[in-house]
Amino acid sequence: MSAARNVDQVLLTAAAVMILLAGALVLYRVWRGPSMLDRAMALDVCAALMIAGIAVRSALNRDAFYFPVMLVLAFLGFTGSVGIARFIAVRDRPPDPTRAGEEGR
Repeated sequence: MSAARNVDQVLLTAAAVMILLAGALVLYRVWRGPSMLDRAMALDVCAALMIAGIAVRSALNRDAFYFPVMLVLAFLGFTGSVGIARFIAVRDRPPDPTRAGEEGR
């Protein structure tokens, strides 16, 4: 095994350890998040960490098989984040004072 390959292995192992540590911190934020927005952001970061973990695995194995999976996960993470943000925006919108009388109909 060459020196460059050894450096690759060490760096990818360090990246995997940092991804696992970040995943633990993100799960703590999901569990203890004071608001729904914090939890939504933590879940978005969790999706990004899953993509990073798959990328590290692909780099360690020198296999490009999981690239489409990473693309799908990125798309799902983005659409999920947008959906949650729209839900929070609608839920937290202050009531319209001009439509106060229409709610009783």
